[in-house]
Amino acid sequence: MRPTGFGDLKVFSGSAHPQLAREIGEFLGTPLGQARLRRFPDSEVSFQIDENIRGTDVFVVQPTCANGVVSVDQHLVELMIMIDAFRRSSAARITAVLPYYGYARQDRKDKPRVPISAKLVANVLSASGANRVLTMDLHKAQIQGFFDIPVDHLFAAPVIIDYLARQELPRLTIVAPDAGGAERARAYAKRLDAELAVIDKRRSDDGSAEVMNVIGEVRGRTCVIADDIIDTAGTIQKGAQALRDAGAERVLACAVHGVLSGPAIERIEKAPLEKLIVTNTIPRVGAAATCGKVKELSVARLLGQAIRSIHEETSVSSLFV
Repeated sequence: MRPTGFGDLKVFSGSAHPQLAREIGEFLGTPLGQARLRRFPDSEVSFQIDENIRGTDVFVVQPTCANGVVSVDQHLVELMIMIDAFRRSSAARITAVLPYYGYARQDRKDKPRVPISAKLVANVLSASGANRVLTMDLHKAQIQGFFDIPVDHLFAAPVIIDYLARQELPRLTIVAPDAGGAERARAYAKRLDAELAVIDKRRSDDGSAEVMNVIGEVRGRTCVIADDIIDTAGTIQKGAQALRDAGAERVLACAVHGVLSGPAIERIEKAPLEKLIVTNTIPRVGAAATCGKVKELSVARLLGQAIRSIHEETSVSSLFV
């Protein structure tokens, strides 16, 4: 890599997703930085950098998600403490790499007396000493505006679209799981030369159940439900059933962030769903790691390309597709 005003490139990993950090390091040809991340007996974070990072360009890979051992909140605190350590050790620049940005779903006051957690997390990262943020598929794009530091917002669409294109799925229809996801589904459909459908989700008159109405032609077609986050998989399960009831021949689903918490895997197994495609922005653990219906795609190359461009101060815009 060519030299820049921010010194040598250093990639460090928190405990949230070390495998992804290693894949990024392998793509860049850079070994992960040496550090010790431990916990005191009362669970407080203990962190120490084991190499000189004065004047270097530091990238900290830490999705703020749960990984089956440590919670979302603990990973966020880990990231804050790591960033503070790098700042106090005189790193020239610190970039927080968050493949998954936790708390993004609370991005506005949609009810009385609720927080805007996405903004709070942005404030905390800036206060910790981060100079910029690299993230992927924010739940709402306007979260970028919550930061007063530069944010590079990548999309995993090229990785997912490339995979779907290689499957050569016949009579393909991309399905938005709700009206809010129509823009994403339309972009997928355009790139794959596919048809578009939308699931209209409404409460029944007595409010006791959800009624799923399919808008668009799906009979006899291969349908792919395209979402950004799959958490408990309730929407995907009901959407897949609605598509089959409407005559779809095959039903698949794809999402960037496979949170897959609670009853998600049980619902996916029971759903009339052929395959669920997710990326590795969040580590798969427990039942999610062994579920035969889940196909995982790596975004390490995409993140590595962005890190290289940021470090070399070249354009990242070619990755924003």
